[in-house]
Parts: sequence; structure tokens; C-alpha cells
Amino acid sequence: MKRFWIGLLIGILLVPAFGYVYLRMGWAPASTSAPPLPFEKRIASMALNAAIDKAPPATPDIPQTEGALMEGAKVYRDYCAMCHGIGSEPKSPAARGMYPPPPQLLHGKGVSDDPIGETYWKVTNGIRLTGMPAYKDSLTGSQLWQVSMFLASSDKLPPAVTEYLNSPAR
Repeated sequence: MKRFWIGLLIGILLVPAFGYVYLRMGWAPASTSAPPLPFEKRIASMALNAAIDKAPPATPDIPQTEGALMEGAKVYRDYCAMCHGIGSEPKSPAARGMYPPPPQLLHGKGVSDDPIGETYWKVTNGIRLTGMPAYKDSLTGSQLWQVSMFLASSDKLPPAVTEYLNSPAR
């Protein structure tokens, strides 16, 4: 029995020691072009989903109108488009160099099928280890909701909002 406890103790000590050496020697991938660690995506996704599920459900405090969607499009263009793209424009140099790559929110499915409260949480709080910043200290509460509404409705925007997005940036 004594050998079991000694073996268990050595095992418990060796795992953190190996982890420390692995990181300290520079063997862990640290560049954006390096392949992900085993289970990296699964662990990050699990943590993000658990944090969002734990947060109280958020509901907009402003009505979803064409004006609110237009203001959301303006916020998106000013703060989000550099990484998440607009229309048929190619990815920006910053977006091409990020790991994980930022999703192109206006291409394909985007986030239009996500609950608006989930999008609001991500815009407000950011997402660790992805490059997605938190905007709670940069945008007003109304702007956070407007851009969240815009993204939730991105597959069915009014023509004026679509026209604004497709117009050349100033």
C-alpha cells in the first residue's frame, strides 16, 4: 500500500513538473501559425459556453427598429469590421494574422442564429485568448445592443442598412 501512495505522489508531482518544463523550454506552440494544442478548441469552447450559460439572460433595453439596426451597422463598421469583415471585401491583414481566425460574421451563417443575449455577452465581455476585446468600457449600453441586434438580424437587414454596408468606407 505504501508503494501505491508513493507512486501516486510521484505521478501528481511529475505532471505539473512536466507541464512547467514543456512551457519553460518553449516547446508549447505560441505563434499564431502553430497548430493548436490537443483539446485546446474544445476546452476554450466549453469554458465560453459555460460562462455564457451562467450569466443571466440579457434582453435588449431598446426596440429593434431600422434606425437601431443602422446605428448597429455603424458601430460594426467602426469597431468590428477590421477583424470580422464586411460583404465581399477580403480579410484585413490583421484578421489574416490572428489565431484563432476571427469569424467573418457577415459571410454565410454568421451569428444570425445565435440568441441576441449571447451575442451581447460576447460583445460586452470579449472572449479570452481569441483577440476579441470587451467593449463594455468603450461603447454605451445602447451601442452594445444596437450592434448585437444588427448581428442577430444580419441575414435579413433592411435595404438601407445593406446599402450602407456595401457603400465605400469613408
